[in-house]
Amino acid sequence: MSRLNTLALFSVSGLLALSTFGQLAVTSAATAASAVSGLSAPRAANPFIRHMYTADPSAHVWEDGRLYVYPSTDVAGGRGYQKMDGYHVFSTDDMVHWTDHGEILHSRDVDWGRKGGGYMWAPDCAYKEGTYYFYFPHPTGPNARDSWKIGIATSQSPASGFKVQGYIEGLEPHIDPCVFIDEDGQAYLYYGGLGEPLVAKLKANMVEVEGPSMRMHGLEDFREGAFVFKREGIYYMIYPDNTPRGHQMRYAMSEHPMGPWEHKGILLDKTSSLTTHGSVVAYKGQWYLFYHNADLSGGKVTNRSICFDPVTFNADGTMKQVVQSSQQN
Repeated sequence: MSRLNTLALFSVSGLLALSTFGQLAVTSAATAASAVSGLSAPRAANPFIRHMYTADPSAHVWEDGRLYVYPSTDVAGGRGYQKMDGYHVFSTDDMVHWTDHGEILHSRDVDWGRKGGGYMWAPDCAYKEGTYYFYFPHPTGPNARDSWKIGIATSQSPASGFKVQGYIEGLEPHIDPCVFIDEDGQAYLYYGGLGEPLVAKLKANMVEVEGPSMRMHGLEDFREGAFVFKREGIYYMIYPDNTPRGHQMRYAMSEHPMGPWEHKGILLDKTSSLTTHGSVVAYKGQWYLFYHNADLSGGKVTNRSICFDPVTFNADGTMKQVVQSSQQN
């Protein structure tokens, strides 16, 4: 775990405390009640991480009963998305109090990565048979577009001890990995940007693909950032579109994890950020969408902050459009 930046403790609009384990316990000063969130229980207000800039949240619930979020990091004052670097992990057991477990990975840890670092974009994490697999995009050369790789780091802990194991060979040079493990144990890798949604089966070792990647069909106006989850036997994919001046989050449904997909509509309207990227997870009986906006930075689109709001489903399994609680305050 990296040393926490002490200066950050004096610039937060929330309440911070260091635990005896050196982790940062984060409690938002603006804790939203049910009137804001639509829930009966209290929750942290959006953005729920306020001591640093974060984006692209991938949320998962592991066997210890906590909800973990794996986002990318926007460097304060950095010159655009190229400077994004250093992955932190945040967790909660009540949706109010969040723990920053510190930095788990940085470009300096990637010996096969491009010189100069940066370009540590949207990650994901998966768990199988006692091992956590952290997937992250990073280029190997100065021309990022032609040299993107999907790197892998592993650990026996969900929030520390990750070691880079290399990258997945045989993939097209793209970004935004998402790994979904189905009930039969088969794992699928979703990735792709620039309007090209790709999927490949992962071998049992979680670090190699089984056969070539396939292009997915039925996704309307796909841009990047696919995230897949399953509910009541139906597969769902959420992804950003190409709406000018603020991408929307769309979603599609399928009877198979590799598609074909049926586009269903808009899940999240544009936020204060140009980009959008997110994940959906169920925790203690409630489904949530995690996403980012640029409210904390006053609209600076390269200094984003992660948020969450409840997701509700119709009787036919379709999803209702998510209401951004940050816009209700």
